[in-house]
Amino acid sequence: MKAVIIVAGGSGTRMNSLVPKQFLLLKDLPVLFYSLSAFFQFDATIRILLALPQELFGNWTELQRRYEMTIPHEVIPGGETRFHSVLNCLQRLDNDGLVAIHDGARPLVSQELIYRLFSAAEEKGNAIPVVPVKESIRKLVGSSNQPANRSLFRIVQTPQVFQTSLIQKAYAQPFSPGFTDDATVFESLGKPIHLVEGDPANIKITYPADLQVAEAFL
Repeated sequence: MKAVIIVAGGSGTRMNSLVPKQFLLLKDLPVLFYSLSAFFQFDATIRILLALPQELFGNWTELQRRYEMTIPHEVIPGGETRFHSVLNCLQRLDNDGLVAIHDGARPLVSQELIYRLFSAAEEKGNAIPVVPVKESIRKLVGSSNQPANRSLFRIVQTPQVFQTSLIQKAYAQPFSPGFTDDATVFESLGKPIHLVEGDPANIKITYPADLQVAEAFL
């Protein structure tokens, strides 16, 4: 069985908008629609769980009506943090198969990337998309800094795919501020992380300019 958890708890603060960023329009459709559509097109039988702040349930219902969005999915109340939102969704799943965990603010995830990740996770137990660092980087050392070898670093994306039983076990542990994504939760149990080539177009909508870049990619 395949499932996907789409986490959509973002606000519009850094977008300078009162509208949550997952509800902003991208080429005349809300950003969040693209993420749901990508996974539904990949597999029409996939179980889609959408983690959304409870106070936005009504807004989401209205957006679905206005834009005639009929993709089957379950809306799950989000938690205090992203960790707790994912946990709320994982508790609704059986422990068989694979589950992808994706940021709702990454609307440009491709069919090819989803397929690549599920295939790798089937074999390795997990699959995390990464892309190379293109810019020069420096490491902060106390009050000074020094150059760092960018070839030793990768930028992490979502979706991140796991065997459901294993990621459920990882999320059974208490929350830690060091859990920056699902991979850090998973590997805290001593599990190795399997990296897969990501997609430079799979950007996260964070700032107003990101919407313009996403439109260009579309």
